Amino acid sequence: MLRLGQKVIIVADSFEQNLPIGEYGYIIAYDRNADNVFDYVVRVPKASKHYFVPAADIELEEVLIQQEVDRLEREALIDFALATRNEELFRRIMNGDQEEEPAGEVAKDVQSREDFIKQINLKAWI
Repeated sequence: MLRLGQKVIIVADSFEQNLPIGEYGYIIAYDRNADNVFDYVVRVPKASKHYFVPAADIELEEVLIQQEVDRLEREALIDFALATRNEELFRRIMNGDQEEEPAGEVAKDVQSREDFIKQINLKAWI
């Protein structure tokens, strides 16, 4: 739950209320009514209005800035990998820093024919 007075950015308009998407605002109240879909009341200074918004329609400014920094960092690393022709770095960035197993060393769980038939017969019997 966000605190009162926190600076937020309106990122969506899920209920088509003509919210000013991309504008910042401040949380001025919680809507504690259990029957209501709206979670917060946000004051948008530029529009000089209050809006009732669900939690999914707003995001903290710090979170959005961090997402933009991560995106720019990833793009810069991709550009560097392409400029230096560093294929290993490029693949690691594009695969999300996941460790790849070499194609020749892929471990397979192989059952014997008898074990497979025994397992199928057991499931069919149940």
